[in-house]
Amino acid sequence: MMTMGAILLKNILLDGQPSDIYVDNGLVCNVVSAGATLSAEMPAGTLIMDCTGKVAVPGFVNMHTHAAMSLMRGLGEDMLFRDWIDRIWNVESRIDDEYVYWGTKVACIEMLKTGTVAFNDHYWFSPAGHRAASEMGLRPVVSYVVIDRNSPGEAAREKEQLQRMYEESLRWEPHSFAAGFHAIYSVSEEMIVWTAEFARSHGLKLHFHLSETEDEVRECRRMRGLSPVQYLDRLGVLGPDAIAAHTLWLDESDIEILGRRKVNCVHNINSNLKLASGYRFRYTELRDAGANVCIGTDGCASSNNMDMLEAMKTSAIVQKAWRGDPSSMPLCELMDMATVNGAKALGLGTWKIREGDSADILIVDTGSSFFLSDAPFLANFIYSAHSDCISSVISRGRLVMKDRKVEGEEEILENARRILKKAALN
Repeated sequence: MMTMGAILLKNILLDGQPSDIYVDNGLVCNVVSAGATLSAEMPAGTLIMDCTGKVAVPGFVNMHTHAAMSLMRGLGEDMLFRDWIDRIWNVESRIDDEYVYWGTKVACIEMLKTGTVAFNDHYWFSPAGHRAASEMGLRPVVSYVVIDRNSPGEAAREKEQLQRMYEESLRWEPHSFAAGFHAIYSVSEEMIVWTAEFARSHGLKLHFHLSETEDEVRECRRMRGLSPVQYLDRLGVLGPDAIAAHTLWLDESDIEILGRRKVNCVHNINSNLKLASGYRFRYTELRDAGANVCIGTDGCASSNNMDMLEAMKTSAIVQKAWRGDPSSMPLCELMDMATVNGAKALGLGTWKIREGDSADILIVDTGSSFFLSDAPFLANFIYSAHSDCISSVISRGRLVMKDRKVEGEEEILENARRILKKAALN
């Protein structure tokens, strides 16, 4: 069972300094030099963990994924994007809430083992996904995803469903429900505007795909004389509560708009590379324009895993390669993209390991060969090591993974196999 009480991390490196970190009631209560006296009094039963040789870093925030696609790995390999998405939509037309529940649980195992403690999901049967993630101790933000394919009848049904999902979400923890629409090519203009206004009037984030492929941009310009970014800006959709996944095919005008509107732009490098959607993500320009740039893995039907550390490394090395500039996307900014920038986008606070903040902490074991050199920790962590160096995970003050063990893993995998056999989606 996940540990719910007080935790003391003894002799753990934090920002290069040996420290003791005391966690209780979901918060970092006290941070002192290793061996110093805590100002907070520890209750009986506090879990004391000797963290000698380990490093504390903030948990990852996966800013765009479709978690239950963990059960769809390999279903659309070596396909063009238009054929791949048709294949996936065909599969998704046959799934149900039980499928999403267990698929999300499988995703949560993987996310915990690779250091993700909060994620921004964009998928169907959102209550099932929320319940699964909450039971696993993660912090989910799930969207009800509107998609009407220009059908007035479908649009009316989607409006009713979004309203119903919002009312259900009022019983959940704050900041865990969002409105979403799929993309400009699958959702009518009227429905995009209605969804954006609904999100704004209810204080919700608005999550959608944007400028993912060159074809999307080309077709939007042909039909409307505008880029997808310009089109959504004309509709009044873009702002600091907008979370735009991909934002890959951008011109200077697009970048200026996204920066001026303070949009949260999510880079999904492995998915983009694998589907051959593109690779020239305009990170530096978006950052300098004022956009909040984050990292996501996308779903396992395209990226095949949810490993944020892998996504961080790939993001950086591809950025350096296409720019011909090894100084682009430096380590400290890369870490922020995967942690504090995502927390900012979701309204989760500062996402620092300091007194009074939420305790969302990865405990990284530096005992392997990957950490032998005297290089900066982030260099070895991001470029050399693999995510199995993450030995334990604290999410909102709860120990949700200890020594690479996640509660209920065997049962979850057994149920996932049952669901896959029952669904016969292959």
